[in-house]
Amino acid sequence: MTAMLESNESEFALIIRGKARDIYEYGEGTMLIVTTDRISAFDVILPTPIPGKGEVLTQLSNFWFAKTEQIIANHIVDPDPFHSDARHAALQARSVVVRKAQTLPVEAIVRGYLAGSGLKDYQRTGKVCGIQLPSGLVDGSRLPQTIFAPSTKAAVGVHDENIAFGVVVDLVGRAVAEQVRDASIALYEFAAAYALARGIIIADTKFEFGLLDGKLILIDEALTPDSSRFWPVDGYAPGHAQPSFDKQFVRDYLQTLDWDKTPPAPALPDEVVAKTAAKYAEARRRLTR
Repeated sequence: MTAMLESNESEFALIIRGKARDIYEYGEGTMLIVTTDRISAFDVILPTPIPGKGEVLTQLSNFWFAKTEQIIANHIVDPDPFHSDARHAALQARSVVVRKAQTLPVEAIVRGYLAGSGLKDYQRTGKVCGIQLPSGLVDGSRLPQTIFAPSTKAAVGVHDENIAFGVVVDLVGRAVAEQVRDASIALYEFAAAYALARGIIIADTKFEFGLLDGKLILIDEALTPDSSRFWPVDGYAPGHAQPSFDKQFVRDYLQTLDWDKTPPAPALPDEVVAKTAAKYAEARRRLTR
């Protein structure tokens, strides 16, 4: 399988290249999003793509967008605009046409388990995003209740920062902030229950939202191995880092290197690429079977 590091669609006007996605003007009020095989870690894009990753992210997001429409509307117009277009074969299964929305400047993170930056916050302060948690929790602990733990929406190469709910209110207003929080928790709890029945713990996840005609909608991606921590149920044991079906495997490899987590990032060895691709594919298989 040939990996796609960049899409270069000259017939469409490029809006931006993100961490994984290339976004183009498409039609009136719409955009074309192409999910490449780029992978980022610590908010830095790596030079080595993961073959098939873009298709997995696109198809898994589309799966969740369809599953969660009863909770909140989303931006999808056409989930596979090139499915029968031989001229754009490289874009098949990794492209969507979406409605343009006013993107909110917040990463809507939901946590059901303690890991990552949430764990670091807890170890330092006993709190996550200002939310007091019980003492005695460890790496991988299930939280007493689902928490909304937002962060800033940083530019590529800039680290996101965890923020309290009050900062979200300051950024988008109380009414929208409460809608984002409530929708995020409802989405997470629905997906977490669905995934658990299929052998996957969704430890945490990140959503992005936008406003369209004044109404909140879900945008970007949803519940993928890029935006979530997926842990196999049969390997779960609190007290240490968990095995996973997400890009934590890449983060763990990078942590073994003498790299300061600023650009340029080091290349990934073939073994790490192959294992990461397999983990992404397995997550999709388990969740959509």
